[in-house]
Amino acid sequence: MKSIEMRIKNWLKENRAKGARFLQILVQENSTRGNESSAQAVIIEKCRQLGLTLDIWEIGGEDIKQHPAYCCDRENFEGNPNVVAVLKGTGGGKSIILNGHIDVVPVGDERNWDRDPFSGHIECGRLYGRGSTDMKGGTAAMLMAIESIIASGIKLKGDLIFQSVIEEESGGAGTLAAVLRGYHADGAIIPEPTNMKIFPKQQGSMWFRITVNGKAAHGGTRYEGVSAIEKSQFVLERLQQLEKVRNAKITDPLYENIPIPIPINVGKISSGQWPSSVPDVAIIEGRMGVAPEETIQEAKQEMENCLAELNVQDEWLKDHPLKIEWFGGRWLPGSLETDHPLIHTLTESFIEITGQQPTIEASPWGTDGGILSTIGHIPVVVFGPGTTEVAHDANEYIILENMFVASEIIALSLIKWCGVDEETSE
Repeated sequence: MKSIEMRIKNWLKENRAKGARFLQILVQENSTRGNESSAQAVIIEKCRQLGLTLDIWEIGGEDIKQHPAYCCDRENFEGNPNVVAVLKGTGGGKSIILNGHIDVVPVGDERNWDRDPFSGHIECGRLYGRGSTDMKGGTAAMLMAIESIIASGIKLKGDLIFQSVIEEESGGAGTLAAVLRGYHADGAIIPEPTNMKIFPKQQGSMWFRITVNGKAAHGGTRYEGVSAIEKSQFVLERLQQLEKVRNAKITDPLYENIPIPIPINVGKISSGQWPSSVPDVAIIEGRMGVAPEETIQEAKQEMENCLAELNVQDEWLKDHPLKIEWFGGRWLPGSLETDHPLIHTLTESFIEITGQQPTIEASPWGTDGGILSTIGHIPVVVFGPGTTEVAHDANEYIILENMFVASEIIALSLIKWCGVDEETSE
């Protein structure tokens, strides 16, 4: 096995420039929502060069739209396919899914970027551009790992299933489609930007909208009305209290370095149309974190109970109750035991490559791992080279050295997990 590992390490070290160039090309393709096709074309061509068996399809059939876990406001997926590529094993080994999303978030105000958001510019060991860290760098690391195995003439016993999916940033419809298409495995790795930490658990999340009704009046006689903004203050205070209560229950040591394990974030408030009028409605929108061990429904119920209590306690709200809607994005939570064999495999490979113990924590955000684990019943670990702090930010970048190291760790994990058929390997 040592000679096999050395062949992989040597190939990866000799082909770092090739890996960086591939990531640069991938980042230069704008794959924001609805524009994933050109980046997927780069992925497809790479998988064809590697001789992988390809499955390319457009998601959105009735089977997925009727699934309870489906959460997507996009009607048309035409021309922007999911891509799955399989390296068939010789038999007798464990299978694995390598899952990455090709979609990236919008660039925001381009004036905040130092250069073109899709430049792929390389400087001082960093590659810049939207999606470089979240998570095309992780995807490039996976493909480098796969290519190192193929180029070294190594035959795996277990099947290797590479997935490049759409719609992760909007709730995971692409990965759900892959699960419903029949792709399952004995384990899965998702190389999201973890700063090279290992995440056995992923927080879930969902978006909410709370409507607060008031009574309109002239600003000069505001006492004749009821301000929806003032009533919203009570709602915000109650949400802060709920956040404290929910987080006080989190005792998992994997969260000890995370100040607020499952936040309730209010991201948008809108109310009023005229400075001299008492506003009769206010809309509060936000994101509610879901603990790895709880269900989406349990979290919803806790929020709804909290607002129902406020309705009873406030005289105005008794007759004009708060209304809550669950809309937009939703990410299922996921959890894997820290002593699971997949964690052991990844940890062993990490130590072998870096000479250090990895940091093992819980994810502060949601991933497609929740769908793979909850719907697909697949053990999932999230581990990747991206820089967490710059994901979704202007001037997003990835440290290329981390991508190269991650590719080595993933490659060694693959041969340990899937097993090597030494009789057929060159």
